Amino acid sequence: MERYEFDSEGDRLVGNLHLPQGDAHGVAILTGPLTSVKEQATGAWGSALAERGFVALSFDHRYFGESAGRPRQLENPAAKIADIQAATASLHSDRRFASMPMFAVGICAGGGYMARAVAAQPLFSAFAGVAGYYAQATEQSINSAAPAIARAREAEKRWRETGVEETVPAVAADNGDVAMPLAEAFAYYGTPRGAVPNYINGFAVQSWAYTSTFDAIGAAKLITVPTIVIHSERALAPSLADVSRPISTMRGYSGSSPPARSISMTILVSLRSGRMRLPDFLPQPRVNR
Repeated sequence: MERYEFDSEGDRLVGNLHLPQGDAHGVAILTGPLTSVKEQATGAWGSALAERGFVALSFDHRYFGESAGRPRQLENPAAKIADIQAATASLHSDRRFASMPMFAVGICAGGGYMARAVAAQPLFSAFAGVAGYYAQATEQSINSAAPAIARAREAEKRWRETGVEETVPAVAADNGDVAMPLAEAFAYYGTPRGAVPNYINGFAVQSWAYTSTFDAIGAAKLITVPTIVIHSERALAPSLADVSRPISTMRGYSGSSPPARSISMTILVSLRSGRMRLPDFLPQPRVNR
């Protein structure tokens, strides 16, 4: 693994480049859950992809972790999408990877962010959404979020006047005034499972002005590369994962060759068994002897 730095709209971003042994199948760019950093979900997936023969970049988005940018802990989907595009351009310009296919992997909230990035980025050859949260902004959802949006705009106004960010915890045991009021989120981010030194359990209040109006679902009809949506009926918002699929879909595909271009498939994972059978065309783990 090597430290990898690049610029995004004037901010210096820091990532970890997970490298395989031997020749690589391609380059994967990963983006992850709300408030997360590169040593958490994207780091775990990056390491697993490297073991399977891929170069994989996990990185701290601007405002988080080791990367630059103010206000800190700001969750801004547009900024994160721009960071993905900057990472893609940086890796594509790296002579080591310029001729390799590029793949997009989005996890949790990063599934929605990555869907929008893939829809606008011709360099990606395929997209994988893992337990993705594919936000759908409707008139009803925005109206329901009006109090949070108003609070966020007040926080942003104060930040612009004073330079001081107002934050709430990302998670808490009582699921009170937090960004992610989910027991499962606290079980990861609020415990040693996910508490890495680079992570801050914080969420800039002004973020709600950006996240509440973000729509990922609209990207579905714009994505033309092969897409795999890995989700579970017991994961967060499975109905949105189903709605997010492009019109041409294929469930449970397990053939010996990849699906045709613009075909998407959904694999619903059984959390009871904790196991899933991947399609045969996906690279299998390498065994070191």
